[in-house]
Amino acid sequence: MAKKFEITNNIRRLRFFANEMTQQQLAEKVGASRQTIVAIEAGKYSPSLELAFRIADSFGVKIGEVFDYEVKVD
Repeated sequence: MAKKFEITNNIRRLRFFANEMTQQQLAEKVGASRQTIVAIEAGKYSPSLELAFRIADSFGVKIGEVFDYEVKVD
């Protein structure tokens, strides 16, 4: 049986509660491109650990409040 990790995130919700921060504003704050933020939000790209921490820090929350993962067994 193979394990698969599914990573989800709360970036969209956190942006909303941060005065409706735009993807561009977040990207500038964490030193990434808007396209990278779009891909992370959509679950199409997993950020580096460093970028994940920078995203969490930009919202003033712990990394576990931004990202979560679930183990799925095939």
